[in-house]
Amino acid sequence: MGRTVLPFSQVLEREYEDWKKFRRALRREDQQVLDRLFDRARLHVQAGSYASRPWPFETILFSIVLELEKELVGLQAKLKRLEDRLGEWETLRVPERSAEVDSITA
Repeated sequence: MGRTVLPFSQVLEREYEDWKKFRRALRREDQQVLDRLFDRARLHVQAGSYASRPWPFETILFSIVLELEKELVGLQAKLKRLEDRLGEWETLRVPERSAEVDSITA
């Protein structure tokens, strides 16, 4: 009889448990970052199950990278919108008075 393949969600949790010693050695803020990375991987449990890769950690890392790429693209789009708004604002702004104008009006 063949081996039973664990659900990817369990594989992911085992992987997280395997990294517990590493996590404990990190500073508190880095522990929180590591937890968020695994949370990102959990968003793709169904895809990980479907992929059924021989090295599940590849799928975990790829899931994390996928989420980080989505966040990066979103931040780049937000930055572009802010830059565009700033550019519009600068074209509407009244130029500052020069010293020459001040001396004439004084």
